[in-house]
Amino acid sequence: MRYRLTFIAGVALGYVLGTRAGRERYEQLKKSARQFTENPAVRNAAESAAHNGRDIAGKAYHSVSDKVPASVAERVRSLKERSSQNGGAEDDWGTTNT
Repeated sequence: MRYRLTFIAGVALGYVLGTRAGRERYEQLKKSARQFTENPAVRNAAESAAHNGRDIAGKAYHSVSDKVPASVAERVRSLKERSSQNGGAEDDWGTTNT
């Protein structure tokens, strides 16, 4: 019984100390991540990557849509219209912001 109580006390003490240290480390990591994302170089790189991704997706959409049979394209359009009528969120895939 004595060993069991010692073990339980050790687990409880380890849990309390671990959660405090874990919380401090979590806050430290959160602060570092916030500083990293607020860095202007990182923001510019992320915006550039997003812009390039949209451009490439638009080009891919146009090249694939030219090769898709009309019957399949019509089915896709009808599904997109149906989802937008049912409150589905529309996306801007394949559109270019020029």
